[in-house]
Amino acid sequence: MRAAALLFALAACAPVPVTPERAAEICEEKARAAQGPTGSVTVGTNSNTGGFGGVEIGVSSDFLAGRDPLEVYNECIFDRTGASPIRPPVLR
Repeated sequence: MRAAALLFALAACAPVPVTPERAAEICEEKARAAQGPTGSVTVGTNSNTGGFGGVEIGVSSDFLAGRDPLEVYNECIFDRTGASPIRPPVLR
């Protein structure tokens, strides 16, 4: 009885399955991050506080390790779905 309860509790912690299309979207973003640093600049103004600005720079560990973005994509898809990619990645 305890074993069944424990098994049921562990099954409830299992990740929700990801559709192949959603996995492709998630993994494309990860592969794009492996291509190089990402970033954005925000500049604006409003009547309450005046001007504002911001800069954001992101660097993935895959980029720092020099991994091939296609390898990152294929491995990510396999890890999430257990199958090969359904389509090639759309990278920049």
